[in-house]
Amino acid sequence: MPEVSIRKATKDDGDAAYKIVSEYYEAARVIARDSKEHFLRHYFVDRAGVWLASINGGIVGCIALRELTEFPGSGEIKRMYVQPTHRGTASPKNCSTRLNDSPQEPAYEWLYLDSAPGMDTAVRFYQRNGFQPCAPYNHNPQANIYLRKKIS
Repeated sequence: MPEVSIRKATKDDGDAAYKIVSEYYEAARVIARDSKEHFLRHYFVDRAGVWLASINGGIVGCIALRELTEFPGSGEIKRMYVQPTHRGTASPKNCSTRLNDSPQEPAYEWLYLDSAPGMDTAVRFYQRNGFQPCAPYNHNPQANIYLRKKIS
């Protein structure tokens, strides 16, 4: 049985975190990509983070959270990804649960996310976990699905 772990990345994990996020960019054909510098500056600060899923010590997935300063008390989920060969073992649900269990001071009232055509499995996952449609909240050129969830 493989050993699965999910933990919040530290600044020392920045290179590894960006590597799995870059893999996500390729797999999802993301157009608007964060540079490594932007990624490190915006996800390794208070009220943000990247959680890494590992199997036997090798990183196989991630999920990220950042503050939405335009909406006080809100955060945005980004970059949920598990390598295809590990989706039965390191599930997106485990990554998402770990993110939701992680303390944010003060806690977010709302979590937002956007998605794009072809991400039907991810959209269904989020909807099963309480996310509801909302108005567009950003200018992502690939997104046409906007969801949010009240968490406090």
